[in-house]
Amino acid sequence: MIYLIFNMPCDRLNDMMLWNDKPYHSLDYELKKRYGEKIYRLALNGGMSCPNRDGTLGTGGCIFCSAGGSGEFAADPSLSVLEQIKEAKERLKKKRPANHYIAYFQAYTNTYAPVAYLRSIFMEAIQCPETVILSIATRPDCLGPEVVSLLAELNQIKPVWIELGLQTIHEDTASLIRRGYRLAVYEDAVQRLRACGLEVITHVILGLPGEDRERLLKTIRYLNAQDIQGIKLQLLHILKGTDLAEMYRQSPFPVFSLEEYVQTVLSCVELLRPDIVIHRLTGDGPKDLLTAPLWSCSKRHVLNRIHQEFRLQNTWQGKFCSANTVSADQTDTLNIL
Repeated sequence: MIYLIFNMPCDRLNDMMLWNDKPYHSLDYELKKRYGEKIYRLALNGGMSCPNRDGTLGTGGCIFCSAGGSGEFAADPSLSVLEQIKEAKERLKKKRPANHYIAYFQAYTNTYAPVAYLRSIFMEAIQCPETVILSIATRPDCLGPEVVSLLAELNQIKPVWIELGLQTIHEDTASLIRRGYRLAVYEDAVQRLRACGLEVITHVILGLPGEDRERLLKTIRYLNAQDIQGIKLQLLHILKGTDLAEMYRQSPFPVFSLEEYVQTVLSCVELLRPDIVIHRLTGDGPKDLLTAPLWSCSKRHVLNRIHQEFRLQNTWQGKFCSANTVSADQTDTLNIL
């Protein structure tokens, strides 16, 4: 199948005034455009597992995934969804008062449960008056027809976003990190979700072992050719208790310095299609679990350096994005600008 990369010519940084003076299409800008106000996420926990943990595909999970299934900042799963929302709102209001929220099911694989259960928890979240968007983090191989039908139904009530953990397009890296599905599964999931009008956000990890700049930019160019609406760029965190941490202990591999990461982010953003909303430029792992890179503990400092470098280099999202066509079987032969 052939996909079209849409071209949006951007000749000067001043052209980026449409993003409220930011040099990239930020989630904050997009939400304010849609809703006219600041919107924050409430991290929820549906109490689910993952086929990569319960023995269906494996028992160890992806090698970088902590015991909390990337949900260390999510709410207590023993609480009802409404109780989680109430508790999360109270915590957030102490720092960032807001009127409306994204109900974000974050921990583990949030479509990996019977449809009746998914209906009950998602409906509880989406019917909360202050919820404006339901966002669900999951795996492409956990989106059967009945699940997608449910998501499409919910999308008629309020917008539903589906976050897919792709991480990389390269099958050798996917095997190394034990992702558990091939690239074609991701492509099929995106097509079926989009056919139902659901917005798709793709997660990419920067700094995976064996992934140099060229391989990473191939992933970005590939995603330019997919019908996705958002992306999360996530720094690789090496967390205690993971198989990645043991790999790093036994045979240390290179990890980004702060400056290397900043330059890598800029390269990705410069290549990224301008209409794709950037939901994340980095991330903050639990400080008590973080082994490396330790400089990432200060997310605010990292973001400040990224924004500073955008200004210093007078660059922006899509600067090097050009119209092109890419086939699904050409991911290992893409030309890098």
